[in-house]
Amino acid sequence: MIAAVFFDLDGTLVDTARDLGNAINRVLTEHGKAPLPQEIIRPYVSGGSPALIKLGFDITSEHNDFEQLKQSFLDYYAQALDSHSHLFPGIQNCLTELEKHNIPWGIVTNKPDFLTQPLLAKLELKTRASVIISGDTFQQKKPDPYPLIQACLRAEVPPEKSIYVGDDERDIIAANAANMISMSVGWGYPGDKDPQQWRSDYYVAKSEELISMLKTFIE
Repeated sequence: MIAAVFFDLDGTLVDTARDLGNAINRVLTEHGKAPLPQEIIRPYVSGGSPALIKLGFDITSEHNDFEQLKQSFLDYYAQALDSHSHLFPGIQNCLTELEKHNIPWGIVTNKPDFLTQPLLAKLELKTRASVIISGDTFQQKKPDPYPLIQACLRAEVPPEKSIYVGDDERDIIAANAANMISMSVGWGYPGDKDPQQWRSDYYVAKSEELISMLKTFIE
């Protein structure tokens, strides 16, 4: 039996694309630019603010305007971070199943803590998660394995008996480097990338199928 399951947040547990898209569109409008369609934004969501700002303004973090644009984006997102965000189909059943078998689950995300904590609270996940590690909990973030290793330490579980589930290649790189069981998923925001090429130990195409996969490690 597995000792614990850890999840990425955006694109794995929670569909946050619309709220993030609305935030970057508010920044675009503020600067006289046309808003982007949600279907254009969605593939860039897992890349966080750097990817969304590059999409909207075609600049990178080295640009003089980047930090100001990033702060505006984060401010707008923080104001309405749960307006449309919701658990992906089947995820609630997965978490309940883990809890039923007394298997701790947690979250390791690159999302800043000041956004992670209120979102989890709104979704009534904050008190259920055994471990919550955000993108600024440590100096290192994924694809560095350090946050995942620390998650296992905090949950008092061995990495080799723990699963990490994620929708971005950096999730799989981190999990493999941490000697965890890596599980890539196809329902997040991979864009034109193929999660099955990320060298994960397992692949799950649809969020509704995750519970069946996890049950093979439980029963």
